[in-house]
Amino acid sequence: MITGNTITAIEERDIEVQGAIVIDAGGKYIAPGFIDIHVHGGGGADFMDGTEEAFLQVASLHARYGTTSMTPTTLSCDKLSLLQVLKAYEQAHSKNNMGSAFIGMHLEGPYFAMNQRGAQDTRYIRDPDPDEYRDILSRTNVVTRWSAAPELPGALEFADYLQSKGILAALAHTDAVYEEVLEAFERGYTHATHLYSAMLGVTRRGAMRYAGAVESAFLIDEMTVEIIADGVHLPPALLKLVYKIKGADKTALITDAMRGAGMPPGKSILGSRQNGLPVIIEDGVAKLPDRSSFAGSVATANRLVWNMVSKADVPLCDAVRMMTSTPAAIAGVSGRKGLLMAGKDADIVIFDEQVDVYMTIIGGRVVYDRIGTYSPNTTL
Repeated sequence: MITGNTITAIEERDIEVQGAIVIDAGGKYIAPGFIDIHVHGGGGADFMDGTEEAFLQVASLHARYGTTSMTPTTLSCDKLSLLQVLKAYEQAHSKNNMGSAFIGMHLEGPYFAMNQRGAQDTRYIRDPDPDEYRDILSRTNVVTRWSAAPELPGALEFADYLQSKGILAALAHTDAVYEEVLEAFERGYTHATHLYSAMLGVTRRGAMRYAGAVESAFLIDEMTVEIIADGVHLPPALLKLVYKIKGADKTALITDAMRGAGMPPGKSILGSRQNGLPVIIEDGVAKLPDRSSFAGSVATANRLVWNMVSKADVPLCDAVRMMTSTPAAIAGVSGRKGLLMAGKDADIVIFDEQVDVYMTIIGGRVVYDRIGTYSPNTTL
């Protein structure tokens, strides 16, 4: 039962409430709303566009595919552009009543290892600058996570500062080896951004072999990870390996979607329309024009869940957990999201056996309905 924006009761039998609106799921699955803690865009818009309209457009697109909460994510950029994106978040947050709810900003970069830049723009990659990040965080309170390469000069002090502000530090785009990752973990880098993507695996330095960031995430039991389960970034064997080692409670599924999510194949832009990188969407993924690297995914949350079930042989309940309660815990919102139980936000998704979404409810409001029962923006 939903009252206002909250789940007030869960019962196996019908609950008799005078004047209640009843939803018939028609034998389909009912689950907590999907939570995407790493997403850049969709529906032709990108958060790096730095406009209120872009934020609302992305949120609307992903709500159609079951995402009820998201962490808008940036790319490496100059300081002024970043401040504009943060301002747009603040403007859009209060007006977002028809899309995935915003649960804080994730800053991806610009403090990365150049060798692991992937599709990040080389013009903006740099070492942590205390004057810069302190000033940025003094201007806003919407940043909840910041991804960086922990081996860079000043990166450990950076993590100390993030911890003092209650912000999650995550390792990403990194050349760190196990010894460096272990020290970083102890200083606050407790999460690994898009595991396997743009991070070092087993490597040699001279005659010696070292475990890289990938192996470090496996070895450190308490470290949480996220994976782009779009069926392209990681093959089924690696999806199975991550699930086998880290399990559903330590692994979150992320779209890492750019503006091409929900759009047809062809040319697109990674980052802002003003100064982003040209990319090509083909084979179900975004690529750099020379096809030397992936440039983000075009996945939606429901496809991630289905891929874990159909390609990695993960039980549906665990696949859903990796898209709901686990990312909720990583994002620090598990007190109100990620589970269907009394007292939680009324964020609900209804889907069929192939995880095709038929209804999305956010905060007790129907924002997408393929069942055909309610018009969008119906409050339950």
